[in-house]
Amino acid sequence: MPFRTFSRRQFGRIAGWSALGMSVLPAGSGLAQSSRENAAAGARNSSGFPKGFLWGTATSSYQIEGAVKEDGRGPSIWDSFTHTSGTISDKSNGDIAADHYHRYKEDVQLMKALGTRAYRFSIAWPRVFPDGVGTPNPKGLDFYNRLLDELLANGIEPFATLYHWDLPQALQDRHGGWTSRETSKAFADYSGYVAQRLGDRVKHFFTINECSRMVQLGHGLGADAPGLKLPQAGINQVRHNVALGHGLAVQAIRAHARAGTRVGPAENAVSCVPAFETPANVRAAEMATRELNAGYLTVMLEGKYTDAYLTHAGKDAPQFTPDELRVISTPVDFVGLNVYTPDHYVIAADNGPGYTLAPFPSSFPHMKASWLRPGPEAMYWSPRNVAKLWNVKSIYITENGTSSTDKPAPDGNIYDLDRVMYLRNYLTQLQRVTAEGVPVQGYFLWSLIDNFEWGDGYEQRFGIYHVDFETRRRTPKLSAAFYRETIAKNAVV
Repeated sequence: MPFRTFSRRQFGRIAGWSALGMSVLPAGSGLAQSSRENAAAGARNSSGFPKGFLWGTATSSYQIEGAVKEDGRGPSIWDSFTHTSGTISDKSNGDIAADHYHRYKEDVQLMKALGTRAYRFSIAWPRVFPDGVGTPNPKGLDFYNRLLDELLANGIEPFATLYHWDLPQALQDRHGGWTSRETSKAFADYSGYVAQRLGDRVKHFFTINECSRMVQLGHGLGADAPGLKLPQAGINQVRHNVALGHGLAVQAIRAHARAGTRVGPAENAVSCVPAFETPANVRAAEMATRELNAGYLTVMLEGKYTDAYLTHAGKDAPQFTPDELRVISTPVDFVGLNVYTPDHYVIAADNGPGYTLAPFPSSFPHMKASWLRPGPEAMYWSPRNVAKLWNVKSIYITENGTSSTDKPAPDGNIYDLDRVMYLRNYLTQLQRVTAEGVPVQGYFLWSLIDNFEWGDGYEQRFGIYHVDFETRRRTPKLSAAFYRETIAKNAVV
């Protein structure tokens, strides 16, 4: 199957590897009582968010920075992948991207104009360690020092992601990348180094962005870097090694960063939504959430792989030790959730798993990207289920947004009404979940600016600022005005 048929987050459904042979949650699993059940009956009527709710935007290094050969940066697996024929739909690459490396001050002013108080960005590992390990590159870290100073000077709090898929090519060549535990250890060393040197200004670190996608599409389907098509046993082992890298990084950050530094993952958790809200369907969606995230989020927060996951994997189960499970489940301070679309609508069933995953009809609506099927209720159920299942006390929505056609009208404006509709509906559900006491602390809109959208190249635009990729000129879209007003009122507008 050609890579173009794979969606950006199709892995959310593919990642339900344990859809067969799942078990119900064991009795006495210690689930916290749903805050929804204790909420005031009229809570849904308000459009406002809690006082101090943190509004921000999000980007990633390879998608916006460019300057891939400047100031000592080494090559990444995405540099190699995009320069391989047939990998990117429009034959483009991230060599220049949005040129954020040279235009970061301009982009910080875009954030300030929106009124955002936070910015989630990622650090390019090969800028800091061109060979993945060994001698650090001071010029690479200097760029992030300049960015941090500019953010703080404009009243914007930095939230740094340590890994958003741009693995140093040297580690892929030397160890096979995430197929080896050596990369897990190298990631911890890199994370500790960055936390020690940037932790005076960065108080929140995300370890790894979207394990599900980068494992399944990068190592199973070959549609993302490094373009591997491993057998199922290899895929499961990569996922375990990534989880181990997360746990080792949490420990390294705690060892090297300043006291009070907070750390957690940013995951596109498989989103399970009750088809309609009956107690049985709600419970079924909770069970599905636990099992369909068994290979990463569940083991991270419980310290064990579920029986159903291991049974279904059989001989393809990952190799691990009890000590590795303890490392993986090192306590985190928050969980970041990337929410775009419901992965499954769930119905209670009298079967082994206790639920059925309803198939999507062909008539189900979608945004410009065919994979992005809008289901605003995912913004309610994803954080609600995570908070209840694992008693998580702090959650950030680390990505949410949509692509749009984004063609300038004759008057020069970009009327992305579909994105405004999408955001309004999702933020209404976010308001619902915060009103019911689920501890969502902030929201990072994806994305600040149009960027290199992985396998889709520049064909899909997710920014609320338009980028002309010939001139790199930034132009606000209608959605930027919508988001600015929402932030100013701290309420859905």
